Formats: sequence, structure tokens, C-alpha cells
Amino acid sequence: MNTMRVDATFVRPTATVADAREKARSFLEALPEPALAAGAADTVILIVSELVTNALRHGGGTYTLRLTAHPDLIEVAVDDPSPKPPRTPDLTGATGGFGWRMVNDLARTTAVIHRPTGGKTVSAFLAR
Repeated sequence: MNTMRVDATFVRPTATVADAREKARSFLEALPEPALAAGAADTVILIVSELVTNALRHGGGTYTLRLTAHPDLIEVAVDDPSPKPPRTPDLTGATGGFGWRMVNDLARTTAVIHRPTGGKTVSAFLAR
């Protein structure tokens, strides 16, 4: 199978997390075989929601969502202009950070890459 990819750039205020989820659903529905494992589509949508929410809330409101289907993985990547990495959970409840932990628990692996031109890309790789 060749790699399948879709990119979507959204700029606030017209972009919402719902826009990103809809783009992800359309991407997943268009995938050729092999089909996703049971529950994998819901996990992809959940991770898209979390990463896009963080980009909108903490990354300046502009983001690019990239979805890539590899033969055995789905890659969810979100670019935003903020250089700040995702936060670790604050157990006092003052600043959050639990979504990033959830993404790490659900994904096979994650990556945060700081771009030389500024900003970062946060990626999650999920079993297909």
C-alpha cells in the first residue's frame, strides 16, 4: 500500500476542533485496505481533538493538521507557531496537562519537533 496523506490548515476564528474531527473522519473513511483495527478510528479522532485543542488554546490559534496513513500506522501531526512543548500533568489541577498524557498513553509513540523557522510539530503514531 502506498502512503496516503491529507493536510488541512486552519486559522481561527473559522477553525474549530469540530472542523478537524470532520477532516479526520473523512480521511479515515477514504482509507483503502487494510482497514483500521476495531476502535482505532475513535482513538484517532480523540487524538486529533486533543492536539488541535492544544494548538488553538496554547499555540496562537493557527495550526496545520496532517494525517498520514502508513501501511501499519496512522500519523496525526499538528503544527503550531508556539515553541512551548506540551505540558506534563499538574497534579494540583492548576494548569492541566492531562490531555498530553492521554495522547502518550493511547499512541504507539509520540514526538515533538521544534521547527527551525519557529513553532513545533506534535505527532502521534497509532497502530492501524
